[in-house]
Amino acid sequence: MRRAAVLLLGVCLLWPAPAASAAEHAPVGWASTGSGTDGGAGGRTWTVDTRAELKQALANDGDPTAPKVIRVAGAISGHEADDGSLLGEQDYAPGYDLGKYMSCFGEDGAVWSDTRFDHCKQQRQLRQTGSNKEKAQIQLTVPSNTTLVGVGRDARLLGVFLTVNTGSDIIVRNLRLEAPVDHFTSWSPDDGTRGSWNARFDALTVITGKNIWIDHCTFTDGRFPDREAPLGFHGERVQRHDGLLDIEDGSDFITVSDSRFDDHDKALLIGSGDGRGDRDRGHLKVTFARNLFTGIVQRAPRVRFGQVHVVNNVYQGQAPLYALGVGVESAIFSERNVFRYPRGGPSLAVADYGGERFRDTGSWFNGRPARLNAVASGLGLGSDVGWDPADVYDYRAFTSSSAVERYVLRHAGAGRSYGRP
Repeated sequence: MRRAAVLLLGVCLLWPAPAASAAEHAPVGWASTGSGTDGGAGGRTWTVDTRAELKQALANDGDPTAPKVIRVAGAISGHEADDGSLLGEQDYAPGYDLGKYMSCFGEDGAVWSDTRFDHCKQQRQLRQTGSNKEKAQIQLTVPSNTTLVGVGRDARLLGVFLTVNTGSDIIVRNLRLEAPVDHFTSWSPDDGTRGSWNARFDALTVITGKNIWIDHCTFTDGRFPDREAPLGFHGERVQRHDGLLDIEDGSDFITVSDSRFDDHDKALLIGSGDGRGDRDRGHLKVTFARNLFTGIVQRAPRVRFGQVHVVNNVYQGQAPLYALGVGVESAIFSERNVFRYPRGGPSLAVADYGGERFRDTGSWFNGRPARLNAVASGLGLGSDVGWDPADVYDYRAFTSSSAVERYVLRHAGAGRSYGRP
């Protein structure tokens, strides 16, 4: 274990960038409100390059919520055993076979039967135990008062299921997070019109977390894109990934800034479920500022209940199903975002998932005014979301599409400069 007995004045000291202003050490948006967000500044400093070291640093020698800065050097795999070997599907569940598991639903995937083949009961049990063992291996929980920051340009968490569970005052910065592959994804025949795969793990899940700043990170499927997954039912690929970033269960005061979301289906989910108003109503205050979305199919983000500010983000690549999903009781304030898709129109930007209101000001679609309020109105959504970010926190938005694109394409993602506009 490499430890440094020094105090950090700001996490920018970990990155070789030009001299920075004080504003670069603090978030904009919702994470700046209330008690603010400064992570583990002033606490103990750890430098880690293995999963075992990262787990030890998060535990902080038995005092996990004391302030600490954890510096990640190089690549850390969630499947790395304590002896340094990498675990795989057969290590978690010897004898499990996806093809055999699928055969127990019949050719069309309609109904599971333990007696369809002699192996069915065994495969069901192996899938369940394997899933639990994989979760126990790859899940790492970030406690309160922590800064988790990558060192240099190539800090990566590969297949780590990073979670926040009731933690507060947390910064995650300058990390490339490759979404875990669920080796034991489950098929649900009654989910949707023809059934659906349900993977279990996100790259990062925030549950009842407060005052969290996610900055200059890259979220991606990385080495294991969906297009290379095995074929499943109906000639479609098996879904082995869940979300990139989910924020649930009354989480609050969160900013995601200058980050990149690449090559993924269901990227960002805000809210626990349509029936979870008892947990989420009045919470889920989240800002997405100056992020880049490339090759995202949907949920960028999809919101339930929350007051969500989406400002100066860039959406590009192939036409998605939708970008902004307006869910039940959500209040999305969209501001000066850039949408560049080669096909389709502004309707790709907004989709109604049981919501009632949505507001946009000044966004662009392929260089022209997007007029997203008109799109939303056509979906039956009102434009009075009941709040204005300018009444809650100070921020400065770019006011031209060229300025938004120029900044975001230069700065978004891990390994980039920490500059501020």
